[in-house]
Amino acid sequence: MSLNLDARQRAMLQEMGVTVWARAEAATPVPVATLPPTAAASTAQPPAQPPSATALPPAQHPPAQRPEATATPAARAPMAPSAAPARSAPAAAPAAAAGLGAPATAAPALRLHAPQPLYPTADPAQTPSTLGASWLIVTEGVSATEPLGGDTGKLLDNMLRAMQLHRHPRVFLAALARPTPGARAAEDDAPTDVAQALEQAVHTLQPAMVLVLGHVAARAALGRTEPLGRLRAVPHTVGGRPAVVTYDPAFLLRSQDAKAATWADLCRALALVRKG
Repeated sequence: MSLNLDARQRAMLQEMGVTVWARAEAATPVPVATLPPTAAASTAQPPAQPPSATALPPAQHPPAQRPEATATPAARAPMAPSAAPARSAPAAAPAAAAGLGAPATAAPALRLHAPQPLYPTADPAQTPSTLGASWLIVTEGVSATEPLGGDTGKLLDNMLRAMQLHRHPRVFLAALARPTPGARAAEDDAPTDVAQALEQAVHTLQPAMVLVLGHVAARAALGRTEPLGRLRAVPHTVGGRPAVVTYDPAFLLRSQDAKAATWADLCRALALVRKG
């Protein structure tokens, strides 16, 4: 049994996804319109709207050719996402190469803060004459703004009081420090040559003794790399003035056994000043 359908009825059945078979002149039946689900969904119109009056006549859109025409965009659609990674891949390569080629961040250089008096209110009339004209202490591990604060500063204060230096108004401390990574440096904290800056400070203050506390300070002030025990055993000069090397307060807080050796070094510094 065959249905006699006009062109409009065939178009409506085709939009609904209904396959209509028609007997052609040949003996083999040929599908008049077979829409794939994806093609039918992409070309379907709202049910409430009638077919457009301006649509091309069915003669220009044979039912047998429309499935092929509508299936072509659907078949090409999956190819679009594969093109996006191909375009983004070259952009990722320079970024990875830049990360591999980035140099390692170097350790911040040491900076020598300007010397500041530790006991500026001490009465010069009460200063023992055996302490000399002035002292300069160079060390790392104490605060440049509050050198006698905290546990390290308190231990340093006890050491100097045991030497009677708290009675001297001209006891100066030049703190060595490494800038905090990422912190904004002040104008007077510009990286400088520590040995040159220290020599200039010694030339200005003319201390009777330079106390170098700690291995870091000794390497920076003397430009030598021997162990601290060897540096303690020999006399030194900084800027033409006598210098004594010993342990720093931060190390003494961790190693109580070194306090006796430190006190021996401080007594040696006092003896050198008395002789001078």
